Amino acid sequence: MVVNIFTLLLLLPLAVVSADQDAFVGVNIGTALSDMPNPTQVAILLKSQQIRHVRLYDSDPAMLFALSGTGIQVVVTIPNQQLLAVGQSNATAANWVSKNILPYISGGTNISAVSVGSEVLTTVPNAAAVLVPAMRNIHSAVAAAGLDSRIKVSTVHSSAVILDSFPPSQAFFNRTWEPVMTQVLEFLRSTGSYLMLNVYPYYDYVRSNGAIPLDYALFRPLPPEKEAVDANTLLRYSNVFDAVVDAAYFAMLYLNYTNIPVVVTESGWPSKGDASEPDATLDNANAYNSNLIRHVLNNTGTPKHPGVAISTYIYELYNEDLRSGVESEKNWGLFDGNGRPVYVLNLIDSGAVLTNDTGGEKYCVAKADADKKMLQAALDWACGPGKVNCSVMLQGEACYQPDTVAAHATYAFDAYYHRMAMADGTCDFNGVATVTTTDPSRDGCTFPGSDGSGSNGTIINGTTSLAPSSNSTTSGSSLPFDSISFVKLVGVLLSSVAFL
Repeated sequence: MVVNIFTLLLLLPLAVVSADQDAFVGVNIGTALSDMPNPTQVAILLKSQQIRHVRLYDSDPAMLFALSGTGIQVVVTIPNQQLLAVGQSNATAANWVSKNILPYISGGTNISAVSVGSEVLTTVPNAAAVLVPAMRNIHSAVAAAGLDSRIKVSTVHSSAVILDSFPPSQAFFNRTWEPVMTQVLEFLRSTGSYLMLNVYPYYDYVRSNGAIPLDYALFRPLPPEKEAVDANTLLRYSNVFDAVVDAAYFAMLYLNYTNIPVVVTESGWPSKGDASEPDATLDNANAYNSNLIRHVLNNTGTPKHPGVAISTYIYELYNEDLRSGVESEKNWGLFDGNGRPVYVLNLIDSGAVLTNDTGGEKYCVAKADADKKMLQAALDWACGPGKVNCSVMLQGEACYQPDTVAAHATYAFDAYYHRMAMADGTCDFNGVATVTTTDPSRDGCTFPGSDGSGSNGTIINGTTSLAPSSNSTTSGSSLPFDSISFVKLVGVLLSSVAFL
């Protein structure tokens, strides 16, 4: 089976990573895009794709509120510019926790970790002196609230803090930061937390000037003679990702820390680049992320720690077109701002894969025997509170003919259904709609679910309304509707996942 949209699954909590527990794959959510969906739409996309772990780059109230009750585990971040205040004052740290954690925990948002800053040592080195004090102050505030067993405190590091990373057994932390890293590791050990590490084989590959083969960076199978061998340990490495993670383990061992798990907080591959970035392509992004998902969910571990989970957050959920820099900086996302997948992840022979399309395109159409008055009311709702763009059905436009209520309702229903990522309950409209695998497109009028429309599984900007349901008992628009019951799709990714 080929998964035609990003799929992840809930496995075990983020807080503990050990040999007898399974890994998870999550996503990072950046917001530097011109058509950023509102938080409710983001939550709908996450739920429809069964994404159960996310990392935020802040603690945005609207996003945390939208994630309430979803069960999605959330890592929030204290921005680097706030480290000084938090690191210098227990009261400031307590106030941050009181404002950014406690209201959302009590409201049902599953906050599982706080990252105190991000890549502090390599991006704002002048803040190094307050990093560990800030971590301690935040942890003290979390513990005072009785949440220290539930919410872990750590800080995200760039892999650039590790020097001489191959062979991994020779790796060590940059001597400049060794005193700070020792304090960080002692904090992580004493609080039962984990090392947060950003791992980017794409950059390792680009900067190697040809020394690293592309297949080695992309997790593609290598013949034994082309695997990299650590001469000190005789461990064999078939991909860059494992080598970097093991370098982190060895760097910690160099400082006499052996039981601190690693969680990869960012990893991915850009799908588009400029002329100087020939390997930032759709195919390579697809290969890397598809293979990364398989590698993580198989609990393969690394050569140093086989079978030990390396939970990983893919960078990132959306393409961020407002990011500065080269073209690749804008194109790390799995989806565009409308919720359309940027490319087709290739996960085959994976058992019953969590997906919103189980093998063929699906469409939402008007039932043949539907009452015309009810169809008209549902059409009015879809083009009104449902926020479907119905201008394509105006006289003279592509989908005007046939000029019948049933034909126009079918287009509106299907547009809404795919805007809501085909979630369960979004093709009902008080019983006058049904799902079909027959494409209702006709000459000149391509429906949203059709291969030719480019809008399969979209969520578009604007306030989200929920489709009228025949099971509704409440009223919030011209038609009654109930809350979306998100698609409950089968399965678990098996350890025998193969990929194209």
